[in-house]
Amino acid sequence: MTKTAIVTGGTRGIGYAITARLKTDGLNVVALYGGNDEAAAACADKLGVDVFKCDVSDPDACAATIDEVQKKHGAVDVLVNNAGITRDSALHKMSREQWREVISTNLDSVFNMTQPILAGMRDRGFGRIINISSINGQKGQFGQTNYSAAKAGVIGFTRALAQETARKGITVNAIAPGYIETDMVAAMKPEAREAVIAQIPVGRLGQAEEIAHAVAFLADDLAGFITGAVLTANGGQYIAA
Repeated sequence: MTKTAIVTGGTRGIGYAITARLKTDGLNVVALYGGNDEAAAACADKLGVDVFKCDVSDPDACAATIDEVQKKHGAVDVLVNNAGITRDSALHKMSREQWREVISTNLDSVFNMTQPILAGMRDRGFGRIINISSINGQKGQFGQTNYSAAKAGVIGFTRALAQETARKGITVNAIAPGYIETDMVAAMKPEAREAVIAQIPVGRLGQAEEIAHAVAFLADDLAGFITGAVLTANGGQYIAA
């Protein structure tokens, strides 16, 4: 039976690569997006997936979207919480809005999406929840107290929920990417880009498809003995204990 997956932030960047990989692996993939209608339409057209616009920081919007997805596609077996934003600033200059937006989109969204789906996974005795954290949630980063706090919170959420759901056949894992070749990184000044690469032992940026491969591995039936894990994918830039 074909499994259904939801990927938040699934129409661009790393999320697009995840959507494409899970689709290739035979899953019925639904990609959620926040605001770029043009990118969403292109994703739907190119990959042949259904897309839904949803503000993942809004719990009511998430519940309504999940209900709509499940009415159309059936129960959700795989949830990839990938949506995220940045609002960088040193803390002494950071506005409350910059803090709130990042925490709401990057951390609250994981609760907003996971809780409505969890009951069905528990009833069926199967589920794969994969949360995208970040190297900066592990080591911190200057100018990103909001982002680092949110991504560290994702790791804590992952480890706690993994213990709650293990006996129900539901695995909960996180992936912490390092610097990946995305539009955001491509927009960096050449000197800043080279400075980042100089810090990465493998000598290059990661590719979105490499993160998608890690997601596909954790989503597989044979990954059922892996839960509460944080898979680092950063080229050796930060080696967590």
